[in-house]
Amino acid sequence: EKSQDCMYLQYCKVCQSYKAPRSHHCRKCNRCVMKMDHHCPWINNCCGYQNHASFTLFLLLAPLGCIHASFIFVMTMYTQLYNRISFGWSSVKIDMSAAKRDPRPIIPFGLSAFAASLFALGLALGTTIAVGMLFIIQMKVILTNKTSIESWIEEKAKDRIQYYQTGETFIFPYDTGSKWKNFKQVFTWSGIPEGDGLDWPVRDGCHQYSLTIEQLKQKADKRVRSVRYRAVEDYSGVCCPVTKGVETFFTTPCTEEPRIALSKGDLILATRGLKHWMYGEKILDSAADGGIRERGWFPRKCVEKCQYDSETDQPVDGEKKNR
Repeated sequence: EKSQDCMYLQYCKVCQSYKAPRSHHCRKCNRCVMKMDHHCPWINNCCGYQNHASFTLFLLLAPLGCIHASFIFVMTMYTQLYNRISFGWSSVKIDMSAAKRDPRPIIPFGLSAFAASLFALGLALGTTIAVGMLFIIQMKVILTNKTSIESWIEEKAKDRIQYYQTGETFIFPYDTGSKWKNFKQVFTWSGIPEGDGLDWPVRDGCHQYSLTIEQLKQKADKRVRSVRYRAVEDYSGVCCPVTKGVETFFTTPCTEEPRIALSKGDLILATRGLKHWMYGEKILDSAADGGIRERGWFPRKCVEKCQYDSETDQPVDGEKKNR
């Protein structure tokens, strides 16, 4: 509503608009999502402001349904095996062909049905554990009013402050201090979350743009820390390249972040990296690509560091000394 507030907001080059506080752009959905927590491939959608409660209830009801199914499987196998097992003094005889009772069951329970029930029981228990852990994580997100992305932003804020020794303190603005108030922001009797997804109640000493200002500082810091590399080998963009060495193949990053294809001579701004992999953004002609950025992982052996830094065009050694 106030044009002067744009200086506190991030600009999305893909959506060609400013991001609201707590909003992030999803590459899968190709849109900015309010209060984005993560993109869930199982529902083929993002978990955010409007569906956070529904998604959390899904994570609760799925394990409950699996527990119910597990109980049915266990009791079915128990009652069927009880009528088929005869205990002798020296051996145990199991007859899986027919039930030793009258009347005969409507659904035959043979060896194949036993194997299928046992397999389904394993799936139900595995789903209960896996999805149950996700439910616990989401409840922690709701009770602290801090999404997974915002937790990562807070960690980077601590790293930035420690790196530059600025002496400032970053306070996460959206945690009201009361778990019950944080809970009521997501779960309401009407099913519609509180607010409009744009303006949020903040803690004392903070304001609406405390988080976005920190994000802008982190972006500026990332540009300072980024290093320019030039591609010396072609890379097709596959997750596990066979031709780039055994170590590169087996140490591929375990993340859903994309890989970027490289051609010899391409320029890349690297912002972080592992021993055999690096993450960065390919430097493109903004007039030709329409502002679309290509970011992702690429093998470290495919690039070499340029002589000059990406942002200041100063020698890397001298620039490091100035920092």
